[in-house]
Amino acid sequence: MKRAQISGRSCPQVRGIDEHFFTRKKGYATTLVDLKNHKVFDVVLGRSEASLRSYLKRVPGKEKVRVIVMDLSETYRRIAQQYFPNAMIVADRFHVVRLVNQHFLKLWQQYDPEGRKNRGLLSLMRRHHWKLSAGQKENLHQYLAQEPVLRALYFAKQQLKGFLVMKNLKRKRAQKMMPQLLALTQQFEQSPARALAQTLRSWLEPIARMWCFTKSNGITEGFHTKMEMLSHRAYGFRNFENYRMRVLAQRGWNGVINRV
Repeated sequence: MKRAQISGRSCPQVRGIDEHFFTRKKGYATTLVDLKNHKVFDVVLGRSEASLRSYLKRVPGKEKVRVIVMDLSETYRRIAQQYFPNAMIVADRFHVVRLVNQHFLKLWQQYDPEGRKNRGLLSLMRRHHWKLSAGQKENLHQYLAQEPVLRALYFAKQQLKGFLVMKNLKRKRAQKMMPQLLALTQQFEQSPARALAQTLRSWLEPIARMWCFTKSNGITEGFHTKMEMLSHRAYGFRNFENYRMRVLAQRGWNGVINRV
């Protein structure tokens, strides 16, 4: 019996794509999710273009896909551009914010390794500045006053995160926000955060689309948690097709699986 696959249905118009770990022997798998209906569309072994090529070539309705949400993966972006030519790529907000935090924490490590180890400061640095209490802000500002470069990076990071968390914007307002986002990116290019600026510029359009598009890959991440629990209950899967069929039967599109 050959590989089981879902047949006779087109790709969802709004889809999420992300990877998850399957086994040490077989590595990672790619999850394709119908974000509009909150269903797993399919699970495919592999995460490279070469490993997904045969599947992507035969899946029907690729031209109908309008939106693909993903993390900042160059591999998945190339796949989307090649196989889904009519789809807009939207960056996943959680992964963008996490990337900004990771870059800032690396820079903090360079400027003050000892301060970086302070858990209290770490908590304050990670949180949105507008959510801190007056006392917390005072403590943080006292520390940052000792590190002028770090202080400038911190407030630039907070301004950037303020842009990133915006959602449900009308097209006209989003267009007005673009020059501000570009100016902030240029500011990072002239600072020690040049690597972050390069990534932001490379993904500028997908990031800006987050303002108007509300769906995120949080739905996909939620499915990954459920899939991990499913695998634990089965004490692991050796056969990928058995795993895939179990996922689709419980979390998939109408639970309908046709064998060919």
